[in-house]
Amino acid sequence: MKLKRAVLETMDREALKAAVDSLQLADVDRRSAKAMRSRLSRARRATPDALLAKLRVADVRRVCELQGLSASGRRQALMERLLEQPQSSASRKPTAATEVAGEAKQPASPRNQSTTAPRTPDGNGATIGYEAELWQAANALRGNMDAAEYKHVVLGIVFLKYISDAFEECKAQLETERYADPEDADEYAARNVFWVPSKARWKHLQAQSKQTSIGQDVDDAMTAIEHDNPSLRDVLPKDYARPALDKRRVGELIDLVGNIQVGDAEARSRDVLGRVYEYFLAQFASAEGKRGGEFYTANCVVKLLVGMLEPYQGRVYDPCCGSAGMFVQSMAFIKAHTSGNGLKRGSSAATDVSIYGQESNHTTWRLAKMNLAIRGIEGQIGEGDTFHGDRHPDLKADFILANPPFNVSNWGADELADDKRWVHGVPPKGNANFAWVQHMVHHLAPTGVAGFVLANGSMSSQASGEGEIRKNLVEANLVDCMIALPGQLFYSTQIPVCLWFLARSRANGKFRDRRGEV
Repeated sequence: MKLKRAVLETMDREALKAAVDSLQLADVDRRSAKAMRSRLSRARRATPDALLAKLRVADVRRVCELQGLSASGRRQALMERLLEQPQSSASRKPTAATEVAGEAKQPASPRNQSTTAPRTPDGNGATIGYEAELWQAANALRGNMDAAEYKHVVLGIVFLKYISDAFEECKAQLETERYADPEDADEYAARNVFWVPSKARWKHLQAQSKQTSIGQDVDDAMTAIEHDNPSLRDVLPKDYARPALDKRRVGELIDLVGNIQVGDAEARSRDVLGRVYEYFLAQFASAEGKRGGEFYTANCVVKLLVGMLEPYQGRVYDPCCGSAGMFVQSMAFIKAHTSGNGLKRGSSAATDVSIYGQESNHTTWRLAKMNLAIRGIEGQIGEGDTFHGDRHPDLKADFILANPPFNVSNWGADELADDKRWVHGVPPKGNANFAWVQHMVHHLAPTGVAGFVLANGSMSSQASGEGEIRKNLVEANLVDCMIALPGQLFYSTQIPVCLWFLARSRANGKFRDRRGEV
């Protein structure tokens, strides 16, 4: 039996759905296992190694048995055994990397592999397919660890690699300058680079990666970085020394991530590690299912919101920012458009944008802070309940982008019955949808615009006064545009959703006069 066919026949519905989502395959009925198998069988990107990564160890063993191979050994050995067996040219589909860079040999072990990415750029100069290859290798090291736990293990190490590389690049430059001191932390602060103490530098950690003390070494590195960089206080994960975490896997992850090449300014401009970080966030969201929706919004939805609002200049606010995807995409939009729409090439458009956000979940707040730092984006990201502890009470934002949690029933409405934000009606106690809407309206500047995601029911519900609030918003000339989206776009819910676009002044000069229209 051909390997890809054997893998597909072994995959259950959840594994099939995870594969379809991670490969971003369109026009697939996710309710039908047969339909998903058929679509994956035709997809060139659905390579055997990519599909194997979605299987449990027991299922990988079953594939070995179907192929007439030994089913003994650890997951990595099983996958190597399957991928190294001869396959016909018809059944061996090239990966995105091998399509453009030639056949790549499967590494014997993540610890010993040379993971230099194939140097084949896509439109923005980054490497095609490398994120997926790195994810497969990192995920193979996960073993039985829960995705929610492993997420912080991997992303913390990715973050360490980024700031160490940026530090070493700056240090090399300082060493060429006559009056500069490469060991003066102020020299790095002046260049907007994090100071990395000697025991937290990547060369030191990689030299210790095979030692049993590597978990404590990583914790010490995180603590030292937080101590010397106040903006990172209480942000970095510091539990690598805990007994339950396999230190061998930590060392293997360090060796794996250590081969990402981002050592010079050109490589950093391609945002290689930023892309890896974002790709890993998406994969962890997929692995966690419903819980993943708490920190990650599908990139296609974020791009649509940002593309509609065009946040070139001003204050950008997300009251429930998750892992900060809205802010990252806003900056990417500005960078992609700096030569058009009235902006001169090389202009400092990004410096004209101020970022404000808030996130109630502490671990997700940490993800957001790292996600911004890994791209050199500064922002004021508060932690706490947005309704009961607004961290930006006086903010009037030019742009608001958000994906608030849908239909929250227990949001403490009784304590906020007379809140000044409920200008258009008191939100019902059993659903926070229109509390979010009015919170965002409250924070809009006189010419501000907002785009956010809500459940489709927000367009038609009449329960507990929601219809009256919606009517008041329309009559106040605030509702600019509605976009209905299909279902199954989010990890947190399969229901169809919609996008709301609001504008405080619909006669402003940025767009045409839209008063009286929806």
